[in-house]
Amino acid sequence: MTRILYPTNEVAEQLGVGLTTAKALIKSGELRSVKIGRARRVPADALHEYVQQLDREQNGENAA
Repeated sequence: MTRILYPTNEVAEQLGVGLTTAKALIKSGELRSVKIGRARRVPADALHEYVQQLDREQNGENAA
């Protein structure tokens, strides 16, 4: 079964950034997340969207 939600620490690991940076991306809204109880989770597709957005911004609209 493929995971659809990731905790913040795993998001940081997958993006290759620190936990503080991952939390800042979530807090700013740059990286979409959902809340389940008191826990914050990032949908798997939100990770892909974020990376694709970075790619478009840095390499032009025709990237990816």
